[in-house]
Amino acid sequence: MSRVEQAIQRAQDAGRSAFVGYLPVGFPDLETSIQAAIALAENGVDIIELGPPYSDPVMDGAIIQEATTKALAAGFRMADLFTAIRAITAATDVPVLVMTYWNPVMQYGIDRYADDLLAAGGAGLITPDITPDAAGEWIAASERTGLDRVFLAAPTSSDERLDLVVKSSTGFVYTVSTMGITGERTELDRAARTLVGRLRAHGAHRACVGIGISTAEQIAGVSEYADGAIVGTALVRALRDGGVPALAEVTRTLASGTSSARPDHEN
Repeated sequence: MSRVEQAIQRAQDAGRSAFVGYLPVGFPDLETSIQAAIALAENGVDIIELGPPYSDPVMDGAIIQEATTKALAAGFRMADLFTAIRAITAATDVPVLVMTYWNPVMQYGIDRYADDLLAAGGAGLITPDITPDAAGEWIAASERTGLDRVFLAAPTSSDERLDLVVKSSTGFVYTVSTMGITGERTELDRAARTLVGRLRAHGAHRACVGIGISTAEQIAGVSEYADGAIVGTALVRALRDGGVPALAEVTRTLASGTSSARPDHEN
């Protein structure tokens, strides 16, 4: 198993679901973003998801867009991503996935990106805006380097698309809870539970649900049927409003939701 798969398995062995926490790199500055990611690992996050700022974040909600805009204005460069990953992985064994739009990877060079990510200690990529059938070069690079490739499945995905996503993904399948941009929602769509069931039917062993999860209660609900919950906006807000101490407190609170029901399926 990959490091990401091992992290999910360790959570399951402990009788809980996995907690995946997202933060943008470089917000509010590079060093603070590094300390913030380490704080996630120290307070209950099983997998860290880092988002390099991007000038056209079509999937990001207002709070994450605000943060990434500030990081770009402060002078974020791609090299900063690998600097951050090296520092984080030196301080913690929690695997670090990069959540990135595809254009920056293409501009950097797919093989070069994979090699630099591996050298920095990264675990793989989550790629929200490229589908497996268009990602042949990345699939080849990830197989060469052993990096995980996490593709997205949406409630609107056809059975054929889900089959392709399941067969092409490693680590886990990023299960989109609802259509639209990231952000907090007071009630998760029922579509998430149905989508995870469909993914299981297509052979998915690990499915983590993201988009709109912001409370321990929502994490507990997701834990009834999925292998993990992905939280972004609530963590970014905590960092923005109260710095690393507030982020650590919110992370601990959210992590308490993972120890509820466990998925009723074979892993």
